[in-house]
Amino acid sequence: MKQSRKIALPRYAEYNCAMKYVVEQGFESKCILPPPLTKRTEELGAKNSPDFVCTPFKTTLGSMIEALEAGADTILMVYGICRLNYFAELQEQILRDLGYQFDFINLSQFNTGKKKDFLRAVKAINPNTNAAKLTKAFAETVRMVEHLDEITGKYYQVCGFDPTRESRLIYRKFLSDMYAAQTLADIEESYRTARRSLAGLPLQKPADPLRVGILGEFYTVMDAFSNLEVEQKLADMGVEVHRWMNVTNSMLRPGGKNHQIQIMERCEYSMGANSTTDIWQAQTFAQMGFDGLIHIKSASCTPETDIMPVLANLSQDYKIPILYLTYDSQTSDVGLMTRLEAYYDMIEIRKKAAV
Repeated sequence: MKQSRKIALPRYAEYNCAMKYVVEQGFESKCILPPPLTKRTEELGAKNSPDFVCTPFKTTLGSMIEALEAGADTILMVYGICRLNYFAELQEQILRDLGYQFDFINLSQFNTGKKKDFLRAVKAINPNTNAAKLTKAFAETVRMVEHLDEITGKYYQVCGFDPTRESRLIYRKFLSDMYAAQTLADIEESYRTARRSLAGLPLQKPADPLRVGILGEFYTVMDAFSNLEVEQKLADMGVEVHRWMNVTNSMLRPGGKNHQIQIMERCEYSMGANSTTDIWQAQTFAQMGFDGLIHIKSASCTPETDIMPVLANLSQDYKIPILYLTYDSQTSDVGLMTRLEAYYDMIEIRKKAAV
C-alpha cells in the first residue's frame, strides 16, 4: 500500500478544483490534474472503448489515460446513480490491457452507507489520513463546490448582456483562484471578489430577456467541453441561461422525493438516474414562464431517452418549445450552432408575437 500517492480523478467540468483541494488538504497526498478535455481526450477514449457505450465513459477513460501520462500513479473513480457505477471496473481493465501500471481506487466498492466501508475508502486513499484534517478539508470542499456552482450560474445569467466582456475575465480568474486555493480563507476571498465583481458589471440587459432552461444527463449537461459550450453559445446570442443541475443542487441539497411528488401526474415512477429531477426541472422552468427548454444527453443514455415522451407532453401542455440535443464523439460544433440559431430565431419570434 502506497502512503504517498499521486492521485488523479478524470476531468469533470471544473469540479477537479474541489478534488484537488480535498486530496491535498485532507488526505495530504499529491493531486495530479489531468489536462483540460480536448479532442485528443475524446479520441483516446473512443478508440479504446466499446462502440455503443455512452459518451461520458469514453471521455472519462480518455482523461484517465492523459492523467497517467501526466504522472499519476493512482486513479480515483467516483460512483453515481446510473451505469456510472459500472464504469470503473471496465475502465480499469482497459487501462491495464493497454499496459499502464497504476493503483485504482473504485469508490463504488465502498458505497454501502456503512461507516466501516467509508473508513476503508479513506484508508485506501491514504492509510495515514488524519481524521480531523480530513473532516475540516471536506467541509471546506463543500463550501468550494457551493461557491463554484453559484458563481457559474450567475455568470451564465449575465455574460450575454456584458458589452465589455469583463465577465469572462472575472469568471476565469475565479476558476484559477479555486484551483490555487489552499485554505478556506482563499476560497471565501475569491468567492466574494467574483460575486462583487459580477454584481457590479454595467449590463445592457432588456427588461424581459429571452430565458432558456437547460436540463439533461448529469455529466454532459454540466461539462462545457462535452456539450460544446452550449451555455456560452446561448449567452453570446443574448439569452439568460439557467441550469438547475449541478453538484450542489443534485447531491448536496437534492430534495429528490419532493420532486417525485411534484411530477406524479406526469411520471409516477422514476426511470433511473436523474430522470425525475429532469422532468421536475422542465416543469418548474415552464411554470416560471421561460421561453424555451434545451434537453441535453449523451448518446446511448437510456434514462434520458425514456423521459423524452414525458417532456414532449409537457411541452405541449405549457406551449414551451424544447430543443433536444444528443452528443457523441462525432457531434460537430457547426451543426450545433445551426440548430441553436434556428431555435433562437423561433423563440424570439414567439416572444415578440406574444407581446
